[in-house]
Amino acid sequence: MKPENQSSVSQFLLLGLPIPPGQQDVFFTLFLGMYLTTVLGNLLIILLIRLDSRLHTPMYFFLSHLAFSDLSLSSVIVPKMLINMQTRQQSISYVGCISQLYFFIHFAGLGNFLLAVMAYDRYVAICHPLHYTTIMREGLCVLLVAGSWILSCVHDLLHTLLLVRLSFSADNTIPHFYCDLAALLKLSCSDVSLNKLMIFTEAGMLFSLPFGVILGSYIRIGTIMLRVPSAKRLFKTFSTCGSHLSV
Repeated sequence: MKPENQSSVSQFLLLGLPIPPGQQDVFFTLFLGMYLTTVLGNLLIILLIRLDSRLHTPMYFFLSHLAFSDLSLSSVIVPKMLINMQTRQQSISYVGCISQLYFFIHFAGLGNFLLAVMAYDRYVAICHPLHYTTIMREGLCVLLVAGSWILSCVHDLLHTLLLVRLSFSADNTIPHFYCDLAALLKLSCSDVSLNKLMIFTEAGMLFSLPFGVILGSYIRIGTIMLRVPSAKRLFKTFSTCGSHLSV
């Protein structure tokens, strides 16, 4: 049978998580509690940073954007998953699926770029403390955040535009609880070689760039700490960088 083209695909089916039917309500409550905790936690972080003038520093400026990115990333996927669990429906429209994929890639990439920016901020604070206020001035902080947003927009727009040009077969079942790019490429009956090439090149470079900045920053910080080892200095450095390094 000849595969149907993209125009006949109006929705996809999300199989979701393999949860036994009798435990749907339990897991719905669990995931809803985790999601509300994530939303409230990040909103409190943003609100506290806005209201407390003592937190109007580069580190907390970046942290507020990271909190917004984390909140948005959770909101792109979890509400739809909870609705499907509660209504026992697994469908998502074609437009909704593409939109979900776009924003998921966007906020995931944004979070990575912001973590790299925060690593650079910690490097300057520890390795160049006397010049910190001069280097990490307000204009540079805004430019770093704006650059993160722009790079993320270019990244997700590129992959979304390459995806919407594809045709999809009649099999529209996605074995996930959200619209995953790799799963959508498997459903396509078009040539996806260009999509895969862009994933391994452009996406690979964009994700290795933040990792390289983070790794380089902490290697430099570690080198500085080992030159003059001090328990007090090591404790202060760990208290400053520990949470960021964990993330």
